[in-house]
Amino acid sequence: MSHQKLNISRRRILQAGVASALTSLIPSLAKAADDKIQIGYWPIASGLPFYVALEKGYFKEVGLNVEGVKFASPNQIAEAMIAGRIQGSANGTASAALALAEISSPNLFKIICSNPSNVKYVLDEVLVPIDSKVKAIKDLPKDCKFGCGPGIQNVTLAKIILEKNGLGNIQPIELPVGQHIPALAAGQIDAVYTLEPSGTIGKVKGQSRLLEAGVISKYVLGDPMAPWFGGSASLTTTVIKERPADVKKFIAAYAKGVEFVRKSPEESRKSMDGFTAIDESIVKEVPLANFVMYNEFKPTDIAYFQKYFDVFTERKIFTRIVDVKPLIYVG
Repeated sequence: MSHQKLNISRRRILQAGVASALTSLIPSLAKAADDKIQIGYWPIASGLPFYVALEKGYFKEVGLNVEGVKFASPNQIAEAMIAGRIQGSANGTASAALALAEISSPNLFKIICSNPSNVKYVLDEVLVPIDSKVKAIKDLPKDCKFGCGPGIQNVTLAKIILEKNGLGNIQPIELPVGQHIPALAAGQIDAVYTLEPSGTIGKVKGQSRLLEAGVISKYVLGDPMAPWFGGSASLTTTVIKERPADVKKFIAAYAKGVEFVRKSPEESRKSMDGFTAIDESIVKEVPLANFVMYNEFKPTDIAYFQKYFDVFTERKIFTRIVDVKPLIYVG
């Protein structure tokens, strides 16, 4: 055999070997892609346990490939869950948006953790520009340009806040949460119902002032200290059914994130940098919501959660009563 033919034969053998190796890798690569658990999150402060679990490597520790997928609104997260593009939501995803998804797609998800807030555990707030002379929500002008976050939950809650303060004629203006402070500073809106870290960002930048915090507990639930379960972490029932062992690992890792936030709030705040619009240099200023895992709900918590959902039924946002208890994961 000539030298040239020998080289050709060797090349063919090598090429065949490479092709064989690549072919053998394809199932592994496909499996790796299939094994990924994608969780949708809205970039607000209450998503903190999920941010911590990702940054601290808690999911990797239990052998899971978990990816956070950022969305512009809670509604988009719910829609992606219905479509099967993601397997769940992080804390901070509007509970009412998830309930609407449940109405359109029954047995869609189970709640693994929720983030109650109130006047003590601050998440929700009404802000005005730093130079505003307004002292209370009721003092806002009748033609006020009032902003809020995107989605039916934010719009409905903003309307209730306005109504309870004698301003029911005002139609809230939907804006992405990251635009709330710039819109106040630019004079595009006169006030905004928003969520942390917006208030902290506006305060540090000298662009906004807090008018009132814990507004949902006060105006919607009727008690400033009532727990408002406005956001929830969840997993789709599909992933719960198809991957029960991985789901238990995921929830254990998520719970570890919750526990870290509880025990080390100052350290945990650093995980907001990169997931929210707030820089690490000012995260120590951000107030934190509370967090309740699926196995920590008390009867009073369920009652307030149900009261919150019933508001949307009464206003015909929900086409039927949504019972909270069956929506909570049972380990």
